[in-house]
Amino acid sequence: MKTTSFLLVRLALGTSIFGHGLVRLPKLNAFSIWMTDSFEKSLLPRIVVMPFSYILPIAEFLVGLLLLSGLFTKYALIVGSICMLALLFGTSMIENWEAIPSQLIHIAFFAALLQFIDCNSWAVDLVIKK
Repeated sequence: MKTTSFLLVRLALGTSIFGHGLVRLPKLNAFSIWMTDSFEKSLLPRIVVMPFSYILPIAEFLVGLLLLSGLFTKYALIVGSICMLALLFGTSMIENWEAIPSQLIHIAFFAALLQFIDCNSWAVDLVIKK
């Protein structure tokens, strides 16, 4: 039963993160402009925000894809957690308190899946190990 629960949560988290990246990739420049403008009055300099705004959707897409397939699951969970931590920090810098609960929920699921990584099933990781 633990493996089924892990699979369902992994797929749900993967779908969420994959979806975030997927919808942003076709409008990457517009997303970057929006994010950079959002941080204009924050403590974070544009030289940091702009590259992050281009990297984030790609990272979300790839982490989501890896979680959905179960490929490099542990590393995808770690990279996803790092992305969420960066988002939490940035969200705090622009005082967007409404977005923080969603980011905290995502990181809680990343951490929970990392805790139970031994329950990973229906994953490409298992095929590679053989």
